[in-house]
Amino acid sequence: MVDIAEDGRTWLLSGPGSGYALHLTGADELLHLHWGPPIALADAEELAKRPLPGPWPFESPLDGREEYPVEGGPRFVRPALSVRTGRRRGTEWRFVSHDVDGEDGTLRLRFDDDGVGVTLHYRMRGDVVERWVTVANGGPEPVELLRADAATWTLPDREGWRLSQLHGRWAAESRLTTAPLTYGEKVIGSRRGHTGHQHLPWAALDTDATEERGEVYGCALGWSGSWRISVAQLPDARVQITGGAGHDDSGLLLLAPGESYTTPVFAGLWSDGGFGGASRAWHAYQRAHVIPDAERDRPVLFNSWEATYFDIAEEQQAALARRAAEIGVELFVVDDGWFGARTSDRAGLGDWTPSPDRFPRGLKPLADHVHALGMRFGIWVEPEMVNPDSELYRAHPDWVQHHPGRTRTELRNQLVLNLAREDVQEHLWERLDTLLSSAPIDYVKWDFNRCFTDAGWPGEPYPQRLWVDHVRALYALLDRLRAAHPQVAFESCSGGGGRIDLGVLGRTDQVWTSDNTDPLDRLAIQHGFTQLHPARVMAAWVTDSPNTQLNGRASSLRFRFVSAMAGVLGVGGDLTRWSPRERAEARRWVELYKEIRPLVQHGELYRLRPPTGGLSAVQYLRGEETVVLAWLQAQHYGEPVPAVRLRGLDPTASYECRETGEVHRGAVLLHHGLRTGLKGDLDATVLRLRRI
Repeated sequence: MVDIAEDGRTWLLSGPGSGYALHLTGADELLHLHWGPPIALADAEELAKRPLPGPWPFESPLDGREEYPVEGGPRFVRPALSVRTGRRRGTEWRFVSHDVDGEDGTLRLRFDDDGVGVTLHYRMRGDVVERWVTVANGGPEPVELLRADAATWTLPDREGWRLSQLHGRWAAESRLTTAPLTYGEKVIGSRRGHTGHQHLPWAALDTDATEERGEVYGCALGWSGSWRISVAQLPDARVQITGGAGHDDSGLLLLAPGESYTTPVFAGLWSDGGFGGASRAWHAYQRAHVIPDAERDRPVLFNSWEATYFDIAEEQQAALARRAAEIGVELFVVDDGWFGARTSDRAGLGDWTPSPDRFPRGLKPLADHVHALGMRFGIWVEPEMVNPDSELYRAHPDWVQHHPGRTRTELRNQLVLNLAREDVQEHLWERLDTLLSSAPIDYVKWDFNRCFTDAGWPGEPYPQRLWVDHVRALYALLDRLRAAHPQVAFESCSGGGGRIDLGVLGRTDQVWTSDNTDPLDRLAIQHGFTQLHPARVMAAWVTDSPNTQLNGRASSLRFRFVSAMAGVLGVGGDLTRWSPRERAEARRWVELYKEIRPLVQHGELYRLRPPTGGLSAVQYLRGEETVVLAWLQAQHYGEPVPAVRLRGLDPTASYECRETGEVHRGAVLLHHGLRTGLKGDLDATVLRLRRI
């Protein structure tokens, strides 16, 4: 809901449990008023009457108070907008108009600077405020956007701010870290052409919040290319967060007359329910407004990669499919190696036709066999990449990103196609549309296994646009494929968690969280991931033990399954080598997961104990039912398993634990069930409770 003052210069956006207010001064300075608990429009108007501090020679009264700081004038903070034309640099805007979209409640504030139009967009989704900006060139000459961030968020005056972020690297993504915020700027981001393993585009600030209590301010950027978020504590202790596409200010786009650029969404959330309450609000927002078909259950998946790697063939995959069906798998996915001359990572990438040696009849016979077993059928692709040893590269060496006269850097023996080119876009559309029409394919794992390094575009007058236009073309291609093949689900993968953000989640059904399938390592990765994203999109696999891919750690099938059941369950081990006993146990776990899947994928998530050693546990609550997944990482002799208090339950009701038969009254404290279910190091258990 948007309330507007009578003079049309103060605006208040209200959600179920929060409010956001801004005000335009007589000098057309757009100031931030409030972000936090709900307030009335009259309260916002009173806040708007507060005068700015007087101008000083070395400080600006606007710094730390503006909604969207631009370059130019009496400002010294990092500008969210930096514009250059042949005659000038910077912005001196004047207010033009405002309106509210009657369908979705978007507030639009329009400004103009001598033909350069700037529109600020605000939309409330629950208690999440979505913000984005459109810059339009209505003048006679080109306009260069050096920087156009999606939003600047202003925090209230507080002492002792702490900054939380998700950092990592390949196979160790989404690690949560919290540290005191100090004066100056803290910058996180990616200059790699994709979201990156190193940081998720999310930041949260608090002063004294716990998991379930206290104020938390969080921001998340919906962009799948290079990006930057800057958290700045200014000299007067005020704090602002600015973020958008692009890592630096070297130039985003050159807008010809009549052209425009719309930034990605930079969403913000205030919660007084601690980090857990903030997470649940983020999860609800994504299930309701971001993730396609979020109300549908994601199926239990089998993926062939760790079972066979590149050594695949039709009958071998059919044998794996039969074993997968026996344990209750619902979706069978053929990973890398089914196409072209792909017998290793050195050749074939880019040639998206089935290998005549491995699949002489194409993919349809295998897909039909999988369907006859009662499962859906999926494949792996990496459309944005090409091997130099491929038919595609030999035909079109100019289609890759490169700088003339410079060595073309190969990582994983591959180069990056310049998806910003229209001929590349049309080629990929034709090949992928043909592929998805050639067989009954239900699922595509879309991978991206290297970063940009030589992001050049010979012959292009403004080659910098490659960074933005590659991502916009990716989005357009995914949108086009989804429209043409609505039965196909898509997973975003980038060597694991290298492309996870609100932008790609708006076009895919789930994400591959990490290439690290070790069940113990996964607990920390999943703990960080769920700070922002819901279990409904968090793919997790049960693979072989010992974990030969990374660390050689041995773990029980029980521990591996319970770890993976915390998200979208998948299996990636070599089922042809599992014993009958292991397959029977796996079937029981798959059956249990299907029973609790509605809670895990659609319920409210409570992180009961973090994976910092000893016991860790998560709880999912939906309606009258709740389920707890617990893991005992290590236990000293004589040290008891601690009790765990559940969250979100009716304190006046009684709940029965299915595993123990115990009836718990009031606030539920799990004690006996955990102690009887957990026996020692690397053990895990599942406890289900229902209100009676």
